[in-house]
Amino acid sequence: MNIHEFQAKELFAEYGIPVPTGVAIKRIDEFDGARASLPEGPVVVKAQIHAGGRGKGTFTDGYKGGVKVCANADEAREAAEKMLGNTLVTHQTGPHGKLVKTVYLNEPCSIAKEYYLALTLDRASSRPVLIASSEGGVDIETVAAETPEKITRVFIDPSTGLQPYHKRRIAFGLGLREKKQLKQMDALLTGLYQLYWEKDASLAEINPMITTQEGDLVALDAKVGFDDNALFRHPEILEMRDLDEEDPKEVEAGKHGLNYIALDGNIACLVNGAGLAMATMDIIKHFGGNPANFLDVGGGASEEAVTEAFRIILSDANVQGILVNIFGGIMSCRVIASGILGAAANVEIDRPLVVRLEGNEVEEGKRLLAESDLNITAAESLSDAAQKVVSEVR
Repeated sequence: MNIHEFQAKELFAEYGIPVPTGVAIKRIDEFDGARASLPEGPVVVKAQIHAGGRGKGTFTDGYKGGVKVCANADEAREAAEKMLGNTLVTHQTGPHGKLVKTVYLNEPCSIAKEYYLALTLDRASSRPVLIASSEGGVDIETVAAETPEKITRVFIDPSTGLQPYHKRRIAFGLGLREKKQLKQMDALLTGLYQLYWEKDASLAEINPMITTQEGDLVALDAKVGFDDNALFRHPEILEMRDLDEEDPKEVEAGKHGLNYIALDGNIACLVNGAGLAMATMDIIKHFGGNPANFLDVGGGASEEAVTEAFRIILSDANVQGILVNIFGGIMSCRVIASGILGAAANVEIDRPLVVRLEGNEVEEGKRLLAESDLNITAAESLSDAAQKVVSEVR
């Protein structure tokens, strides 16, 4: 689960990470009160969406930039008014963009230098890793691709946690040498690690982290993501969830215990088991197709859950064909067949449907489908099913 920048900065402040003073607003009539709570002078207005590249983004009405440094309150009000209710398109949102429902008013900072700093999980070593670069800012992806030697990585043993030498390596890797900055970096990294660990975060990123003209370290931006599987331990984090930023199909799937992720293809997949779902998507690609989703109904899905899975799949206008691939271990092929029939009774399955069943109660499942009046293409193997659905879509 991701949260907005203003929410991430609230968490940063709780953990002693220095951030600029800021106030979030959702309506333009909140502007005057929010502006009055900030120091006099220029104001930074930042569109709040779950995507990067806001500063270089463009709104659908042609207004440029989701981050504006405004000289005075009048300019800031105008920028906030143009952003609120407008759709911002960045390199991370895709061409459809994201609707801006919140803007964040910040006091500006005098930037001497920008850095990149993040803490995330390195899956290869199964350890948290601190990633830092003295070349931070909006072009960090270019730095990583073209000059990887400018990036410092420090791996942390979770059994012992963040150690002083970890912090020194990061500070020296960023070129920080002054005593005041070393002390500030020590406190900042301590807070960042505590936030990451205590809140079950999957990512805690500062891009950019800056040194001001006065030599102080400040988190100018903030991005925090959390492990969905740990949210039951953090109701205070779950309250920050913004469903408007998530795919409605994914939200609906979550309500029914379905693991669903929307993709940009046109062949929908309904599978039981994450590994089998990944293999199904891979083999669709192998035979020239493009999967429209990852959908794992789980090992013990009910007929109602299968019916809801079909409803979600069919709500995607990009879907031109459906592949059901079930291996009945715990799951019964009869339940899947009944779910397909139940879905057909409630929603029109108006696209090609290829079904491959194997395992527990497979003969009963095949019988139910064969005796129905549904237009179903049966497949005997995974490769057979993938080739058939790709052919049907074509």
